[in-house]
Amino acid sequence: MSEVVETATGRAGRREWAALAALVSVVLLLAIDGTVLYLAVPALTADIRPSATQLLWIGDIYGFVLAGLLITMGNLADRIGRKRLLLIGAGAFGAASVLAALAPNAETLIAARALLGVAGATLMPSTLSIVRAVFTDPRQRTTAIAVWSAGATAGAAAGPLVGGLLLEHFWWGSVFLINVPVMAVVLVAGALLLPESRGTGAHAVDWLSSVLSIVAIVPLVYAVKHWAGTGLDPAVAVAALIGVAGGLLFLRRQSRLALPLVDISLFRMPAFSGAVLSTALSIFAFLGLLFFFSQYLQLVRGYGPLQAGLAELPTTLASLAVIAVVGVLVARFGAGRTIGGALLVAAVGLAGIGWAATSAGFWGLGIALAILGLGVGVAMTLSTDAVVTAVPKERAGAASSIAETAYEMGGALGIAVLGSIQLARYRANLELGPGTDPGAAAAARDSLAGAAGVAGDSDIFTRAAHAFTTALQSTSYLAAALLVVAGVVAWRVIPSHRRAADKEQEQHEPV
Repeated sequence: MSEVVETATGRAGRREWAALAALVSVVLLLAIDGTVLYLAVPALTADIRPSATQLLWIGDIYGFVLAGLLITMGNLADRIGRKRLLLIGAGAFGAASVLAALAPNAETLIAARALLGVAGATLMPSTLSIVRAVFTDPRQRTTAIAVWSAGATAGAAAGPLVGGLLLEHFWWGSVFLINVPVMAVVLVAGALLLPESRGTGAHAVDWLSSVLSIVAIVPLVYAVKHWAGTGLDPAVAVAALIGVAGGLLFLRRQSRLALPLVDISLFRMPAFSGAVLSTALSIFAFLGLLFFFSQYLQLVRGYGPLQAGLAELPTTLASLAVIAVVGVLVARFGAGRTIGGALLVAAVGLAGIGWAATSAGFWGLGIALAILGLGVGVAMTLSTDAVVTAVPKERAGAASSIAETAYEMGGALGIAVLGSIQLARYRANLELGPGTDPGAAAAARDSLAGAAGVAGDSDIFTRAAHAFTTALQSTSYLAAALLVVAGVVAWRVIPSHRRAADKEQEQHEPV
């Protein structure tokens, strides 16, 4: 296998762009896999009949394992080779997908989802670090990362659409089996097109640090998800305390190691720490919105799963349009100003969704979704670019895993925090008549879906839909305000030095 040698002037050709297509297909599939399962819950519940607790684990175990192992797998990729780990992960992901699709009971499905998380953790940092190694020209690398980011953003948005298409024609296991042909293509294309790259040196992964990173991340992810699902209770507090304690021990150990799992000194660099924060906040707002916006489309507007997926298509298309403009933006304005401006644009999109939520037509929502997708796409692309280019190439896998962990944690926190605020505002705005049946009132206060399940009383659902829409507006405005603050911080903290290569190319471009 050939080793990648990074040069300042090497420009990618057809082989490198074909390799990028294989890498993006992995990211796209992993992002889809994170959201596609939710539409299949009714069908798999009727088939394998999991308990309420088992159903929670079916949904959550993938994200827990994925988030907990990203840092470890990023470092392992630097040691044994990113291509090698990617191909191992692709094979394992395909096998675990078959196991999940054919699971005869809830226990098997939970185990298969855990294996999918392990395999996904090997794939995510490997894809991004290989992009860094293959695309050595700065402008080409920015474009390549824009394509990579578009895959991640579009995949998360397309999950409901893909799920709707599959579930209209096939059984619930089809949402897992779709992974198999994609991973088969990745195995073949990856073996033929991807160069091998790894970090320099033969230092071993510090497994105690790895365990501490899992102890820090998994309980925190569990805490925020449990808080969103069942409210604040002792389990949330205990999990959060375990996570914080594990995090403190992890940071203490990293500061004492000559070759740490995570080089915490990187966070003293404004470009790095600001970029990680921008990635987390962008996906916080984006996935946090999608979590309850999909419910709004299906329950308030009455869209079916497929129609709701199509309604979110403007976000996907706008995130793809980022590929065409991001290189020009960063060349003209620099990374910091572009990231800050993109976050402000995304805030306008969120505010627009809140404003258009009560309109009868879809045009206002469609335009707001497109603005949100464009802003988040630009911010995520350049934030990710800043993370992976702030470190030496031999540490690209470790840096990529930090970017991916920020993505996963930001998404989990977005769903938990914004979802909890949405639910609290919904209940505060819900006004039921004095003669409402107590059982029906309890179902309506539990959720909008509970109100929809109350038979024979359309007034309850009408009031609940109005309360949910009002809550959607206030939550969207709150998320928009958060992105405004993040945009101002990014503008001021992340450097906006324009790259010399960009300046030179701009001077030779025709006016």
